[in-house]
Amino acid sequence: MPRPLDIACLQTRPRPEFRSALDEALPLADTAARAGADILFLPEYCGGLQSEGSALTPPSAPETEHPFLQEMQGFARDRKIWINLGSIAVDGPDGRIINRGFMLDDSGEIRGRYDKINMFDIQLSETEVYRESARVSPGSKAVIHDTPFARIGHTICYDLRFPQLFRTLAQAGAEILICPAAFTKKTGEAHWHVLNRARAIETTRFVISACAIGPVPGGGECYGHSLVVSPWGEVISDGGTIPGVVQARIDLDAVAEAEGRVPSLMNDRPFTLSHSSHRSVA
Repeated sequence: MPRPLDIACLQTRPRPEFRSALDEALPLADTAARAGADILFLPEYCGGLQSEGSALTPPSAPETEHPFLQEMQGFARDRKIWINLGSIAVDGPDGRIINRGFMLDDSGEIRGRYDKINMFDIQLSETEVYRESARVSPGSKAVIHDTPFARIGHTICYDLRFPQLFRTLAQAGAEILICPAAFTKKTGEAHWHVLNRARAIETTRFVISACAIGPVPGGGECYGHSLVVSPWGEVISDGGTIPGVVQARIDLDAVAEAEGRVPSLMNDRPFTLSHSSHRSVA
């Protein structure tokens, strides 16, 4: 029997303050709610994002008084809709921030949190260097959100390049894997679609990735192309290069169907690693 779910990714533009981020997100959330979405997915740093050179400097606040979080909790409560805040910047205990995602239920209560594990510490060129760990304190726990619709595994942006995290979430029972992002345009053009499709194919799970779109205040640019990918690796919806709502109706029975065809999650075999060396024979 089909298990339909109406989902919507909000493809928002990076905004430098809480208020402008809310002004960006709330009209799109209203549009998606009116269109019948059961659950909304927002990008990484949906609560605000700016940069200083190659360093991302999102506005942050303590979780208990975070304006973006509080406003979105009110929206969820008023509209009776579940919302995944891909991530917002929360003040951490060591002077750094935490890149933290939230699952809000339809009464506005926080039902789960995920702190981004893998830090975006890369060097794309001599001049384009990113060191997320200099400003962000990494998490250490993988997270699955239990919702009335499905079990949802939460990852964030750079986590997309770590397939074992996705495999672990899928093997633990997640039917949907999400990867909210503020993927750079340069890496997005090269890798975004293939990585999302690969994670779906490897896990036979839906992959839903809301990605910010457009220039980052202060420098840099986000790739957009928010994606909904089927457990067979097919792109169901692609947000392209403009802000807006990426709506899709998925059937969660497709997870069991794909896993039945290719049960790779159950076919792991133990192995050891050895190094061979070549010796010439006299």
